[in-house]
Amino acid sequence: MQYTGSDYQKIESILERFLIGRETTEKLCSALIQEDFMLSVTEDTSPAKWHLAHTTWFLENFILMRFKPGHKPFHEGFHFLFNSYYNSAGPFLPKSKRNAISRPSTEEIFRYRQEITFEVMDSLASLGPVALKEALVVLEMGIHHEQQHQELLLMDIKRNFFENPYRPAYQNISLEISPVESHQEWIHVPGGLCDIGVSLSKVDFAYDNEKDSHSRWIDGFMLSSHLVNNGEYLEFIEARGYENSLLWLSDGWEKIKTEQWSHPLYWKKKGKEWWTYTLSGLIPLDPSTPVSHISFYEASAFAKWKGTRLPTEFEWEISARMENSIDGHFMDENNFSPKVSSEEHEKFSQIHGSLWEWTSSSYEAYPRYQSLGQGLSEYNEKFMCNQFVLRGGSCVTPKSHYRFTYRNFYYPHNRWQFCGLRLAKDLV
Repeated sequence: MQYTGSDYQKIESILERFLIGRETTEKLCSALIQEDFMLSVTEDTSPAKWHLAHTTWFLENFILMRFKPGHKPFHEGFHFLFNSYYNSAGPFLPKSKRNAISRPSTEEIFRYRQEITFEVMDSLASLGPVALKEALVVLEMGIHHEQQHQELLLMDIKRNFFENPYRPAYQNISLEISPVESHQEWIHVPGGLCDIGVSLSKVDFAYDNEKDSHSRWIDGFMLSSHLVNNGEYLEFIEARGYENSLLWLSDGWEKIKTEQWSHPLYWKKKGKEWWTYTLSGLIPLDPSTPVSHISFYEASAFAKWKGTRLPTEFEWEISARMENSIDGHFMDENNFSPKVSSEEHEKFSQIHGSLWEWTSSSYEAYPRYQSLGQGLSEYNEKFMCNQFVLRGGSCVTPKSHYRFTYRNFYYPHNRWQFCGLRLAKDLV
């Protein structure tokens, strides 16, 4: 089928982004050795090999199986092995068993990726206008799904490498302690009736959980100009914040007792000095760097200790709109650790990129919510329970994947994601 004009340009653009995304995932794996591809040491993580295969299964299942008549699966067993949680697509391997997949080999997984990528490109060329329009919608989702797994891949590599007593480095980037100190300010954010989210009619991509645009009444409030840094969090630790039950939600208090938490994930004390594990290896703790890898429980306890609170996701969004751009520290810089804040910001430092920021908002549907079609209703909707919203992106989020309306979500005890906190307080 021949295409002309704007349709041709749209197809060319989406196919180019599709190929870049596929190549980026594989590039992120180029630093791994053969043994690394099988690692998965916690209930949260998955092996790198599984991420490579699952993102390919997604394309095969939702594009080729639907839009390519007579498609023959690459391997009949892959549908079971590499489905994640889509019950409507059939049974799947429990997450806890993903690190048991020594066969197929990593080499075969790369062949699987190559063949499915080619088939997707080839099949789109033979579709009529109606089917092509539907297929491109799913392919756009596939591109963003791949980008989500690029972030998950780096999260999981870091978590898995951390369990190695040698604390190996994934990347060779020097992370030096900075003498720069962040200058915290309280910024007044005017309230009123505010627009939140993305319109259902919006043409550009957004997830279903970002829609529909709606109005919220928000009282004026104050939001901190900077993320909380390691030095501030260390004061909380030294004030025995982890030992004060009055600061913690009940579930959080149980968690720190059963898991014996006394500091953020990846912190280690050697003698009297604190160190932190990064994807560049173990380094001395930099007091000026934003604190990361803390749970919602820890963020909430710290905020209470400071006599403040976490912002709602709606307060965060109207604050983020006060910045004129979404420039920030994203995955594209290839430096996968948050950096010390620059003083070059309009109102809010590092509100885009660097670290996902915990909010006090429960993850739930917006008004007039419509679940995804194309067999993808399980993508977000079924997780709208018992989780909290994070906003802002991180240093391992692809920039083209991010929007200031993006709603990330995790359980309150999770902390292997690249997350931190920004404080809010009510007007007196």
